[in-house]
Amino acid sequence: MSRIIQFLLRPTQGPRSVLLVRIAAGLIFFTQGILKYIDPSMGVVRFTRIGFPHPYFTAHFVGTFEVLCGLLLFLGLWTRLVSIPLLIVITTAIATTKIPELFRANQGFWYMVSDAHTDFAMFCCLVFLISVGGGSWSLDAKLARHPSSD
Repeated sequence: MSRIIQFLLRPTQGPRSVLLVRIAAGLIFFTQGILKYIDPSMGVVRFTRIGFPHPYFTAHFVGTFEVLCGLLLFLGLWTRLVSIPLLIVITTAIATTKIPELFRANQGFWYMVSDAHTDFAMFCCLVFLISVGGGSWSLDAKLARHPSSD
């Protein structure tokens, strides 16, 4: 387990261009998290329709993770670590909202693929960020260059 933690917290050596992936993924998750609080159709109503138990709690719980982790991702702080709960969120979203489209009348594979394009892109971005870290223009890299003196 400690090897996993070491990997997740190790300094990043990725290129500056990783910033673009972090900005895109971070802002998308951040804004989607806020929408779960301010727009019931994006939060409680949606979670009720999907069939989650305790939809009010679940929508706000997920929204909180999306806001906090999205902001940390945007800043490049604990990039690998915060990408994991977001990967769980997006995988759950794909499993509960996109995969069922395969079995609905008048939808099927191509409708699902079209509808899932953002989710799939976010999934790929998160896997990428877990593997390379926040890049050289991140708080992760800055903290690695200037460790605190204890």
